[in-house]
Amino acid sequence: MTSKYGVFSKIVFVVLLMAVSVNGYAQSMTEGQIIQFVQQEQQKGSDQQTIVTKLLQKGVTVDQLRKIRKKYEAQKSQLGAVDLQEANSNGNNTAGRMRTKKEKALEKLNQQNGYMIRSQREEMDERRLSRTDRQNEMNEEISFMDIDSLLYYQNHFRNDNQVFGRNIFNNKLLTFEPNQNMATPSNYLLGAGDKVVIDVWGASQQTFEGTISPDGVIVIDGVGPIKLAGLTVKQATQTVKSHLGRFYSDCSFSLSVGDTRSIQVQVVGDVVMPGTYTLSSLSSAFNALYAAGGISEIGTLRNIKVYRSGRQIATIDVYDYLLNGNQKGDVRLQDNDIIQVGPYECLVNVRGKIKRPMFYEMKRSETVKQLLSYAGGLSGDAYTKNVRLSRKSGQEYSMYTIDEFQMGNFNVMDGDSLYVDSVIARYNNMVEVRGAVKHAGQYQLGGEIQTVRGLLQVAEGLREDAFRNRAVMHREKEDMTLEMVSVDIDGILNGTVADIPLKKGDVLYVPSKVDMKGEQVLKISGEVIYPGTYKFAENTTIEDLILQAGGLTEAASMAKVDVFRRINDVNSTENTGKMAEFFSFALEDGFRINDNGFKLFPFDEVVVRRSPSYSEQKNVSITGCVNFEGQYSMTSQNFRLSDLVKAAGGVTSLAYTKGARLNRVMTPDERMQRESSLRAAQIQLYEEALSSEKNFNKAQADSLLQMKMDLGTTYPVAVNLEKAMANPGCADDIVLREGDQVEIPQFSNTIKISGEVSYPISMNYKKGESLAYYIKRAGGYGNRAKKNGVYAIYMNGAVQKLGSRSGKMIEPGCEIVVPSKKNGKKMGTSEIVALSSGAASLASVVVALISLLRK
Repeated sequence: MTSKYGVFSKIVFVVLLMAVSVNGYAQSMTEGQIIQFVQQEQQKGSDQQTIVTKLLQKGVTVDQLRKIRKKYEAQKSQLGAVDLQEANSNGNNTAGRMRTKKEKALEKLNQQNGYMIRSQREEMDERRLSRTDRQNEMNEEISFMDIDSLLYYQNHFRNDNQVFGRNIFNNKLLTFEPNQNMATPSNYLLGAGDKVVIDVWGASQQTFEGTISPDGVIVIDGVGPIKLAGLTVKQATQTVKSHLGRFYSDCSFSLSVGDTRSIQVQVVGDVVMPGTYTLSSLSSAFNALYAAGGISEIGTLRNIKVYRSGRQIATIDVYDYLLNGNQKGDVRLQDNDIIQVGPYECLVNVRGKIKRPMFYEMKRSETVKQLLSYAGGLSGDAYTKNVRLSRKSGQEYSMYTIDEFQMGNFNVMDGDSLYVDSVIARYNNMVEVRGAVKHAGQYQLGGEIQTVRGLLQVAEGLREDAFRNRAVMHREKEDMTLEMVSVDIDGILNGTVADIPLKKGDVLYVPSKVDMKGEQVLKISGEVIYPGTYKFAENTTIEDLILQAGGLTEAASMAKVDVFRRINDVNSTENTGKMAEFFSFALEDGFRINDNGFKLFPFDEVVVRRSPSYSEQKNVSITGCVNFEGQYSMTSQNFRLSDLVKAAGGVTSLAYTKGARLNRVMTPDERMQRESSLRAAQIQLYEEALSSEKNFNKAQADSLLQMKMDLGTTYPVAVNLEKAMANPGCADDIVLREGDQVEIPQFSNTIKISGEVSYPISMNYKKGESLAYYIKRAGGYGNRAKKNGVYAIYMNGAVQKLGSRSGKMIEPGCEIVVPSKKNGKKMGTSEIVALSSGAASLASVVVALISLLRK
């Protein structure tokens, strides 16, 4: 038999999804979009929990984040141990000697609604994980996505797999469009379709324009046809001069090209879009390659061939253009030219301390030296003595160490991988001084700096707070372990103790008296303008500290200022049980305490108490049928309902005191309690939905948990104003609270009947009539009416169960509600939707649904 939840589950989602502010189902994001989104959120200052929540709403899964992380970690691991040096190349190996490095386990166990993170070792279907579990898993997976790692993933990982120069012909910033506004080159070959302009000047002035016909000629009136096709512009100018010179003596002639013709060329081989392209006759081979979408993943950049009339006329090396600016192979194309792009011959990867780490297409005759040149050369911190090259040889790989003298003779092969190491991150002539010296830092060992005394002199000596009796020096032994050398600074400086010679890598630390004591502070709290923590200074008084804190607030008590002091007996041998000393003072006129000799000690805590008689105004309001509506301040802690009505001048003649209502502002604790109850209801419905309805969209189920409840800010309190006014101070005359809103309505002579009746209706109240009278006027009970459960909701918010003879209980303005039987017909979709879109809050809808499910 179908469970009750199975009947209502779809209705539950219909109602709850109406309250979720989403425009559609979550759409999945690509890895690039996820990374871009995380970067944008980090730049906005969003915390990790907020980013995870937004990713969940966008449909991102834990698996997607896990894949990104695995790719990132795989790329990092490929670099091997060498990259540990690279990662620390900007530091120095002495930086961490003064303290022990402790690895801290990263635990980001964000908990929500009391759920604990489930172990990742459990192989669970992600569709069955609760949203809290998925949030926690996503928190762990996204934890590596700081700004640095995202940039590494996007730049280092992506660039390492990019071939240098391959994107030149599909770059939106490089169009390779021919310049149509430049003067026509003198070697431009004319053909059918070119529009030529002939200018004549001198004794006569004339301009002739014409388009070369398919026969290769232009026709000039009075002169006849002149064949120009197949001639260069320079040759055509001479031809025109010889023809027109017979008609125009003592004149000069010039020929230019107006509109150029179109030509067709073929781009074949390993390009993105091979085919035949119609281009301007001014186009070059680069224009054709751009039109074809650029070189494919296996296409060559170093040996592109151009054929004309069956023979090769040019070879293009794109690297020669990119690195040297040489456009020798970028010939101007003619009709029916063919550009052929074959596969690459040799592809080599270069990584490490190089300016452009990526893949490069090489010729088999080229060497490691040329490869490094193509890659922009070595970076400043590169190890220059040799490089490492990995090469596949047969069924295995071989490693080659190529020194600086072999680089020019060692030829590369397809599949080679070259790595350039970094220099060792340590110094061979450095010593360091830290702590209480005037110029702490790293210094060159040698010259004046040979001993501890010389190092201190170059560092401009000790600071005034230096602890001169003893310093420590860390020294690296031959096996690279550390030893501690004690140094008597005072003795060395005054000559009573022998100076200590320095060795490379020595780190001298001179302690500070201030640092040895730790930071000494004073705390002040209570009724001061700026409570907080302040630095300790000797001879500070309570008055001084209060002034530093901005002075007293208006609520401060002048009769009581307390001081709490730590117990610090350095000679104590047992625990006395005493935890702190306590002092209490009063402030006198002139802002002085009654003990002028009292001074504060380090870590004293001063508390300025609040005056017990101080109180700010607390307001309540009253509206409706009173003589003076508005806001009133409570005059005592026992300010009651009758006091407010009295302050408002009493009720008017139109007031219906039985219908008086009180709305009370929710306190944070009350709101938290209600939110917890409703949240528990949401989670229960969510889990039952997943276990009972397998056909529901997971995004719909998630939206149930993402929904925000509209709890409002107030809740009704049932009151009996008649009794309160008749007997002030009685139990019905309730004590008011700040923010209370009292409304006294006019008399209403209607009754509302709703629920399981034939025709819910509002009708006139008739004094003394029984329940049956009103039910009859509403068409009688419905088929599923629970007759013994009828109740009335009064205007003041009170609820009372009604019997068949409860005529006296029915009052003007009330609502009679006839509920359904437990085994009766359930609430339909339209009814629930109507409820959710009516006056009831979303919270009441959820509570109603839970009640239905439990019947």
